[in-house]
Amino acid sequence: MGQVEKSASLRSAIPPRRRRAVVGGAIGTLMEYYDYYLYGLASATVFPAVFFPSESAVTGTLESFASFAFGFLLRPIGGLVFGDIGDRLGRKASLMITVIGMGLSTAAIGLIPSASSIGIAAPILLLTFRMLQGLFVGGEMGSAAALVVEHAPVGRRGLFGALLISGAGIANVASAGFMAALGTGSHSFFMTWGWRIPFVFALVLAVIAVILRSKLEESDEFKEFSAKSKTKQTRRKFPLREVFRHPKNTILGILIGLPQSIAGYVVLTFGLAYMVSKGTEAQVGFIGTMIVGVLQIFAAPLWGSLSDKIGRRKLYIGACATFALLIYPVLALYSTEVAVLIWLGMVIGFVIPGVCMQGTLQTMLSEMFDVEARTTGVNIGYQISNTLGGGFAPLICVALATAAGSIWPVVVYVAVIALIGVVATAYASFRPDIAGAARLHEVA
Repeated sequence: MGQVEKSASLRSAIPPRRRRAVVGGAIGTLMEYYDYYLYGLASATVFPAVFFPSESAVTGTLESFASFAFGFLLRPIGGLVFGDIGDRLGRKASLMITVIGMGLSTAAIGLIPSASSIGIAAPILLLTFRMLQGLFVGGEMGSAAALVVEHAPVGRRGLFGALLISGAGIANVASAGFMAALGTGSHSFFMTWGWRIPFVFALVLAVIAVILRSKLEESDEFKEFSAKSKTKQTRRKFPLREVFRHPKNTILGILIGLPQSIAGYVVLTFGLAYMVSKGTEAQVGFIGTMIVGVLQIFAAPLWGSLSDKIGRRKLYIGACATFALLIYPVLALYSTEVAVLIWLGMVIGFVIPGVCMQGTLQTMLSEMFDVEARTTGVNIGYQISNTLGGGFAPLICVALATAAGSIWPVVVYVAVIALIGVVATAYASFRPDIAGAARLHEVA
């Protein structure tokens, strides 16, 4: 009887800890995607005029998207630096530093004077803070994914990992909502001061994140590994060296992440610039992004749960193929200038394949590496793929569409990236059980 009571007591004590892990991880994902969705929206609509004034609208947009891509250059470095911290000192230590850095660098962007006020210094400052933003973002996802997945009970790792992407959905709604609401007023106010408000608001999110993350605990699996290391039962290894002891999974992790990395930036970021170039008001795109964000909040855990049931490999391959098949009709809907059809295109183009890939990838990458190098491994796969894919996707798409005068090169580009993801996922090796301590305390 006493054992039953003890078991019941244990079961009732575990859920709050797991909830704190999910919320603590998701708040950083929220900030990461808030920063990047916001910058993406501003790159397509505001920054060409404020920081990159040019006689040609296309040139201004290309310069703006180049600054968008610039921020991804330091993400792999951030992934290595904070991945090492996460694997050596703990996931919590890394997560506290990254969320503070993201908040400060994003707020700083909102305080930069325009190019008409300080000339060339304006875009230089923008690029500087954008790169700092990328450095801290680079260390966020690996630690968050490792923390959340390690806390997940067996059979629900996909669900727990996908809840991080629900945070991205909230960020989507918040960033687009800010831009849509502020854009309804005076155009002069919006272009001068209005767009700055959501950037400075990142400081508020950072404070909330620090408070929530201060209550985080490391997983039992990581605690056990740390304890063994301290008693010299297990020699503490250099995480980066451990990752590259398995070059196959490291390289495949990067390739697997490519389709996921471009999905949002093609469908939403480039998509916004494309629909505006066809005569659609930017407000339509902002509202559509909000709709997508709301659906993303609920769709991500559904996709994650499905990956627990049918397998992540099968689901991810299906999402990659669907992305390649849907991109042409999605872009065709963007050119109609009909709001409802544009919103339909954004939903089917992102919520179905994009959110499915996002909601599956975090857990897939976590299952490819051991506990002593998991944060570093996830960061390398996620951040290098985002740098090579997502960071340059809007710039590549604008250049391809402009040079060809058609969206077909963009369709081919997406199809090639999707095919790479399919092949890499098919050949990758995943560990069937990484939730060492979690399985001992599984909660229904």
